[in-house]
Amino acid sequence: MPDIDIGLGKTARRAWALDDIAIVPSRRARAQEAIDLSWQVDAYRLNTPVLVEPSDALVSPASAQRITALGGLGVLHLEGAWTRHEDPSNTLQEISRLSEVAEVRARLTELYSSPVQPDLIKARIAEMRGEDETDRVAVAVSPQRLLEFADAIGGADPDLLVVAAPTVSAQYVSDEEDSLDLKAFVRTVQTPVVIGDCASNLAALHLMRTGAAAVLVGSAVSRRRYGVDVPLASAIADVRAARMRHLDETGVYVHIVAHGDIRTGGDIAKAVACGADAVMLGEALGSASDIPVPGWYWPGTAQSDGVDRDAVVGADPGGSLADILGDHGDESMPGNRLGEDLMGALRASMAMTGYETLKELQKADLVVRLQPSNEM
Repeated sequence: MPDIDIGLGKTARRAWALDDIAIVPSRRARAQEAIDLSWQVDAYRLNTPVLVEPSDALVSPASAQRITALGGLGVLHLEGAWTRHEDPSNTLQEISRLSEVAEVRARLTELYSSPVQPDLIKARIAEMRGEDETDRVAVAVSPQRLLEFADAIGGADPDLLVVAAPTVSAQYVSDEEDSLDLKAFVRTVQTPVVIGDCASNLAALHLMRTGAAAVLVGSAVSRRRYGVDVPLASAIADVRAARMRHLDETGVYVHIVAHGDIRTGGDIAKAVACGADAVMLGEALGSASDIPVPGWYWPGTAQSDGVDRDAVVGADPGGSLADILGDHGDESMPGNRLGEDLMGALRASMAMTGYETLKELQKADLVVRLQPSNEM
């Protein structure tokens, strides 16, 4: 598609959100029981293509274990409440009972005013792994504090490390701190590293060249406040092209994890069809009854020092994590609300359109609505 003229001296490229596109069915449908929702990142195979965002509202050591039991992977933020306080559960429960956004923001400012205690990093990772030490453990840290906590993280040996920020580049430069060279860091650690968010072809290619096992694709910053945003369907497709180039150059396949406005099983299916291998869910789980702060959501970036907390939002009460994430089948939950039974809806979508695996779904044809409808 040709560029669009913004004015005499500037053009722009048309971009698409997930709501703008739809999957074209193949020539035959599939039985739902034949659909395989599993994917593999590095040496780890997961039953569902879901990571849960490193937000204290969603992920605690206990909820991470529940998410693992459901086939996904909950990511605990190592700059959040669980590494700043011995037991923040009471405070988080108090926040869940608040009714005003301003009250929640004030409570979060107080909660995150305490410093991170490196000794708690190892303790939390051990807690997440469980007594039998079979649960997969994923943790997150911001690029700004990665070097500071590197020794503590390495000593605790998590299975997956997410280096997370609203936007990430291959090198973080600061006049006040040591510069972080992600390529040098990634190649010196044994833990597979997921890096993001990124939203452009060139940025993704640079992150892939660090040796990352996967990249997060999306934009977690406020478009209105900062003017930064790339619609998710186009962002995934651009990063897919970067992955193809990187694969041609190195023979190494880097996974894509879509992170953004993903709320339904259909959204997950479309993200995969654009090129994602998995998704990272955030606000879509804010209504779960068994997360640390039922009824509220804030992004993981709100836990980092110096990041504004304007993104705190309320969520209507809903079912459990099992209800929302579960793989119950499209028709098995009477009165099922849109946004629940995500894996069942994904399975039904793949069966309906004729793709047995996520890899096959990545090859699906897509169509675009030039004037998106409001049909559900």
